[in-house]
Amino acid sequence: MVTGAIRNKVDKIWTDIWAGGITNPLTVIEQLTYLMFIRSLDEKELETEEFENMTGEKMEKIFPQSAAGQSMRWSKFKDNDPREIYDVISQRVFPAVKNMKHGRLPDFTEQGELIEILDGPDNAPQNETAFARYMSDAMFLIPTPQVLQKIITGLEDLYEHDLTGLDMQGDLYEYMLGKLATAGQNGQFRTPKHIREMMVELLQPTPDDTICDPACGTAGFLVSSSEYIRNHYEDTMTPEQWEHFSGDAFTGFDTDRTMLRISAMNLMLHSISHPEIDYKDSVSKQNQISDKFTICLANPPFKGTVDAESINDNLKAVTNTKKTELLFLALFLRMLKKGGQCACIVPDGVLFGSSKAHKAIRKELVENHQLRAVISMPSGVFKPYAGVSTAVLVFTKTGAGGTENVWFYDMKADGFSLDDKRSEVSDNDIPDIINRFHNLDKESDRQRTEQSFLVPRQEIADNDYDLSINKYKKVEYVPVEYPPTAEILADLHELELEITAGLKELEGML
Repeated sequence: MVTGAIRNKVDKIWTDIWAGGITNPLTVIEQLTYLMFIRSLDEKELETEEFENMTGEKMEKIFPQSAAGQSMRWSKFKDNDPREIYDVISQRVFPAVKNMKHGRLPDFTEQGELIEILDGPDNAPQNETAFARYMSDAMFLIPTPQVLQKIITGLEDLYEHDLTGLDMQGDLYEYMLGKLATAGQNGQFRTPKHIREMMVELLQPTPDDTICDPACGTAGFLVSSSEYIRNHYEDTMTPEQWEHFSGDAFTGFDTDRTMLRISAMNLMLHSISHPEIDYKDSVSKQNQISDKFTICLANPPFKGTVDAESINDNLKAVTNTKKTELLFLALFLRMLKKGGQCACIVPDGVLFGSSKAHKAIRKELVENHQLRAVISMPSGVFKPYAGVSTAVLVFTKTGAGGTENVWFYDMKADGFSLDDKRSEVSDNDIPDIINRFHNLDKESDRQRTEQSFLVPRQEIADNDYDLSINKYKKVEYVPVEYPPTAEILADLHELELEITAGLKELEGML
């Protein structure tokens, strides 16, 4: 957990960068990402060297063994003069990272020219990291040696005194990502970590799953999935499952190259070195993937529209619309294997919209697949940067129906205040949601007046496939009994006498 002291240190680093003239939060995150990545490379190298010393076995190194190569290591330059640090990072480390291949950094000639790593029979191009793929247009934007030194000093202080492992480092990164507080024009915003973890807990991924987020942003859902798998299966995973975990178990698409760089970095910080992170408009004709994934987790863009000509035809066949929130639902169904699961966030309008496209996608989920749950979330979940009301849909792709009853849950609290401050509070429905979802056999006797209940498929069909919880929830009205009018008037008269007596007493004091 990122405490107040750690927050203050991060905020200090942030302020130093802003004072240096970098005011775009996304740019700040990107520059910090590069520096965290550079440090993580040195940490891995130190672990490799320690292993070599213990076993005597030679291991492949990340950094070249030349003087120039060793000078690029964080542990070698962090205490140098600010000007020296700036020159090393801007002229050597950053260009080297941009040209990183096969898990290795390139070397430099005595004249300072970069020596490219050539592809060989054992170094196929596809083995390069996603981070390296999207570094080609990256720019080092720290303006001065003084600002860079402040950032390095601040990060080093955090790593030395506050970060105790991957989990803590992940929390730090989450806190920094939380500063991306502006929603995009298409309704793009970051999903809070506790909401992502709830959705992952609902699906319970395993080491054998292939997981996709086709609107990945900073790769939060993929990271949360990886953490769940580690926490539950780390001690029992086979070498084949570990290889799958570090590579093709996780796939993400986005149309923002900066986000792709950040997401690749975020995954690498969580030991996922070769994820499938690609630049792709998921709902366009560019994306032809179908029947590939066992799990989809996503918070797709809301309120956006796309060019009708670019939309994949098989998505329009399911729901003929340009609205992204509907197209992504059709996309999940196409990309999942039969038996694959999806948990996704949708705006409330998807649940009750009256257009043909809205009804078509809801009918598709209910009649042709298995819609399992509709979890209505309070509007404050995405504050301070969005107050939109949302819900989580959980469904399984079957292609042959399977919906008997749909489980509805009215989430009233998520462990944080529902105002702009989002302070921690004791009220939290998330543990209850997870428990009830995995014990649906006990939900059949619940009344419609309770926080969760089941609704039969036929009733949903009879209501034009309306999935809003208020359509089915019953409210108990408790009659309020008031005292007789004469008694109320007597009380008012008595109060009037008391006020008059008090006024006379005050006048006597003048």
